[in-house]
Amino acid sequence: MTDHIQIPAVAPRIQYTANGTRTVFEFPFPIFANPDLQVYVDGVQQFAGFTINGAGQTSGGEVTFAIAPANHLVVTLERRLAIARASDFQDGSDFAARTLNNEFDYTVAAIQQLDADAAVNLKFARDEIPPTTELPSRLLRAGKLLGFDENGSPVSYPLTAPEGPVQYAVTGTGAVTRNVQDRLNETVSIRDFGAVGDGVEDDTLAIQKALDAHHVVYVPPGEYRTTVPIVLAYGKTLYGAGNGSIIRGNDNSYDVLQLPSGYAKVNHLRLENGDVGIRLYGDGSACVENAISDVTIWDANIGMVLDGYNNTNYPCYWNNIARVLIARPNTHGVHLKRSGAGDSPNANKFHNVRVYSLSHAMTGSGFYVESGKYNNSFIDCEANISTAAHSCIRVGADTEKNIFINPYTETTGGVINVRLEAGSVETVLVNLLSASAGPAISDLSGGNYTAYNAGFPDKNRMRKTRITDLTVEMLRYDTEFFQDVGPATLDVDQTTSCYIISAFNGAITVNLPQANTANGAQITIKKSDSSDNLVIVQEDSGPGPDGRTVNLSARYDYITVISNGSNWWIVSHNLMPENTYYIENETLIQPDLTRPIYFVSAFTGAAEFRLPPANAANAVGRTITIKKIDTSGNAVTVTVSGSTGPDNSSQALSTQYKAITVVSNGSAWYIQSKY
Repeated sequence: MTDHIQIPAVAPRIQYTANGTRTVFEFPFPIFANPDLQVYVDGVQQFAGFTINGAGQTSGGEVTFAIAPANHLVVTLERRLAIARASDFQDGSDFAARTLNNEFDYTVAAIQQLDADAAVNLKFARDEIPPTTELPSRLLRAGKLLGFDENGSPVSYPLTAPEGPVQYAVTGTGAVTRNVQDRLNETVSIRDFGAVGDGVEDDTLAIQKALDAHHVVYVPPGEYRTTVPIVLAYGKTLYGAGNGSIIRGNDNSYDVLQLPSGYAKVNHLRLENGDVGIRLYGDGSACVENAISDVTIWDANIGMVLDGYNNTNYPCYWNNIARVLIARPNTHGVHLKRSGAGDSPNANKFHNVRVYSLSHAMTGSGFYVESGKYNNSFIDCEANISTAAHSCIRVGADTEKNIFINPYTETTGGVINVRLEAGSVETVLVNLLSASAGPAISDLSGGNYTAYNAGFPDKNRMRKTRITDLTVEMLRYDTEFFQDVGPATLDVDQTTSCYIISAFNGAITVNLPQANTANGAQITIKKSDSSDNLVIVQEDSGPGPDGRTVNLSARYDYITVISNGSNWWIVSHNLMPENTYYIENETLIQPDLTRPIYFVSAFTGAAEFRLPPANAANAVGRTITIKKIDTSGNAVTVTVSGSTGPDNSSQALSTQYKAITVVSNGSAWYIQSKY
């Protein structure tokens, strides 16, 4: 049985990447004693803070740290042996196998150590015979650069740059040789101007100098502290490496970035603190066509401001913001405003902008368009904010034609999803997902907006619309009840199609708008009370329905009117005039039943009034009155085609003023009244 260490073919070195929690790290190679194992953390040898187990074991052992190495640090375990004899054989002494095996084990372990060292050394290829491996003499190489001549032999070069530009070429078809300095100048970093990025040093001046000197400036990963706003002039680009490139305001008393001109770009950065994370405004030139993308803004008072500012010649138009996260703002996420006499921010585009308070008690709105007009569009944007906020989306009084497509609004409380302030004009909401318990759309604009698949309980609200073909399963009307403490006047404003009016406390005058302002509008007015007070329907500065004033005097009296742009016309009324028809000089009358009353003269001879069959399409449900009006003795006889007559007998009206009223139930004509 083997009772000594066996040296397997395992490299005497192993590395791990710490995760911040792991404390035990195994080594798969044997060591003779604990001092044979060297422990490194991120290249620094450790002499304490750990224990070693497994010395003398062929399978190796483990190192246990008292405190886990920090995340991402490299832990290295390496066997290092002194290259020396550990024992000596004496003349005439016993030649023990154990002693010999230990010596061989130690020797093999030392060879493995040398092999591991050689593996990381620079060396010539195995199939190459170099002309020389000697370095130049100490005198020749002092203060020089080591290089290789045309034969590949080591030579010394002076530290000064060679004459002429150093050339550079990338690999690939079509690549050309270029000046290395030109190539390096294409990428300018704020570190080239002295930025440190340790979160402690003030890097403001370095960042601003880089932007002043170059059009495109790179922000490497780091934390860059600033103390005044960084200003991007016309056409400048500031970009980073994502969330690892942090520009941090020292506090919230000033803006982090300002874009007072046009055609600037900001992308792949993380901004922290500041009164405003990014402010866009026109100062001396128009603030247009700026592009902000792939940016996160944390802990600012307001994440982003677009300001019409103080001069209409320098507007804030046509800026593009995409894939931006605004986290934990104190007031608003995005704010469109004008702080002076400038124009409103117009035609700016927001795509996939998310405002997320992360339970931080923000007091304003996720998106607040205080001032803005003409196609400011917010597409696939989200406001997920705290219960202390005013609203998820707010559209102010100085706004017109702003568009929200696929907005998502959410809070854990009753915050308003969308607030439309009085004075806002023609806001458009499409596919609103309102996940806050507050009103889906809180409208103070008087209905001056359009909604499609947005709102609750009404999912759609459309302004003036023309539809060529419409099928309605359930048609509902917007109704309004009106009553006053005494006689009053109600001015119809075309926001309601049906008015239920009580004149119990005094007569009510209903003023229809002038017909030329209400083309196509249909309005119904109904009296609901039983008093003797009238509901008087008239037209404002016009002749009125059918050219007259209409009085509704009894309970349940109603009138429906429609405007053709020229006049108001009565289309329905419980006291509508009957349409009559006069017939003479006919012996056989076959009516089409388009009139409810027929006056018949038989003065020139007897006449037959032949009704169609009771089941005829134009007869079912009809009530018809026939009256003889002449003084002759000639009779008007009422019959039914294919039958005898109403009540199964012909009915003769033989003297003047005789009349009969009949009705069809679809199977027979019946006499309703007879005079």
